[in-house]
Amino acid sequence: MSFRRELGRFDTAMVVVGGIIGAGIFINPYIVAQRLDSSALVLGAWLVGGVVALAGALTFAELGALMPKAGGHYAYLRDAYHPLVGFLYGWGLLLMIESGAIAAVAITFAEYTLRLVGHPGASSQALAIVGIVVMSVVNYLGVKPGSRVLNGFVLVKMVPLALLIVAGLLLPAHGGSVAGAAMAAGAAAEASAGTSAAAGAPIHGLALVVAFGAGLVPVMFSYGGWQNANYVAEEMRDPVRDLPVSILAGTILVVLVYGSINFVYLKFLGHDGLAATTTPASDVAQSLFGPTGNFLVTLGIALSTFGFLDLAMLAPTRVYYAMARDGLFPERVARLHPRFDSPSVAIVIQSVWAIVLVLSGTYAALIDYVTTADWTFFSLAAASLFVFRRKIPLSARPAGTFAAPGYPLVPSLFLAVALLIVGSVLWSYPVRSGIGFGLLAVGVPAYLFWSKRSAGAPTLLDEESDTA
Repeated sequence: MSFRRELGRFDTAMVVVGGIIGAGIFINPYIVAQRLDSSALVLGAWLVGGVVALAGALTFAELGALMPKAGGHYAYLRDAYHPLVGFLYGWGLLLMIESGAIAAVAITFAEYTLRLVGHPGASSQALAIVGIVVMSVVNYLGVKPGSRVLNGFVLVKMVPLALLIVAGLLLPAHGGSVAGAAMAAGAAAEASAGTSAAAGAPIHGLALVVAFGAGLVPVMFSYGGWQNANYVAEEMRDPVRDLPVSILAGTILVVLVYGSINFVYLKFLGHDGLAATTTPASDVAQSLFGPTGNFLVTLGIALSTFGFLDLAMLAPTRVYYAMARDGLFPERVARLHPRFDSPSVAIVIQSVWAIVLVLSGTYAALIDYVTTADWTFFSLAAASLFVFRRKIPLSARPAGTFAAPGYPLVPSLFLAVALLIVGSVLWSYPVRSGIGFGLLAVGVPAYLFWSKRSAGAPTLLDEESDTA
């Protein structure tokens, strides 16, 4: 039994957009403004992040075209290095990365939904669990229902962003705006504190490079998610042709949206105002549309997070399916549903574990622990392109197979930034990073157990050597 090939270019592009745009762009830009001391640097960080995201998208587009297999990331790590590396990625994805993200986003969805209906103080756990269960059922019924629901939520959640961007670009920022109030308050506070002009002087040289790198970290986390399309390659009608187009189109759209919305934030809030608020989208919406603006942004965040739950069931569960198909996970996980052709067991396992994390309240800590490991796998996946270029040169690939332009500069750019993020997180959170790697190390005995029970499936490199 095999997956149904029901995803076209638009469907896969929506997987990319839905995987990148979450609640973060409504909230997180203030962190970038706090770490960089001018509007130009803030916009520069988002634009540089967009360039790096496109470099990553081009890298993963070639990997996806070369290996249009379920599991994406897992398959690249398995075939480029060793099955253990691929297994540890899937282990971390289930134990911490994806299930933890589902739990955290489900709580965010519940909190914003309760705020919408006028009960902001109510417990969010029950509604978070309902959200997880609903999206689990949708994807249990097959890739087509899951994709159609995802498409709808991606389009709907773009509405608040589009309104903010269009209105923000067309309307002038007036003196009574949030920006004016924020800057006036900042000036008054500085004067009352007796702060000298030198204390607020712009930074230069090495200090600027370090600060820019720190500001780039939350930017790159906001851009992450284009790799979700690679997970569902086996369910695309023509992955070799369509996957690169979908990844690039989806990523370019997000870069345009992120650049535009941050320009609007800065236009209406100013640099100091953006750095001083944890709710920039709500503040700008309030300035543009009054109380209705807050409602629109709150609705947008609720829809955005709910749509992410759909994506989290649609894409990463294919990794656990691929692991089981290789004999590195319980055999039942590799069975597709006899009627819906969905990885139903994988969906149930991830959903149940995510619910456990919601009830335990430990999901936030798990996400902190795994940050370094997550980006380590990003680095390894990007570096795998160099391995495949050597093992399977372009001349040995079918004519027309997508190849990342600008090789080796393009993948090297992404790899360098990924390593910078890993180093920054290791430096800032050595204990949390150590715990994350420790949790991954627990997967080694599990790998040894399952690998002894199965000889494993042949890898792409094995197949190439057999046909050479």
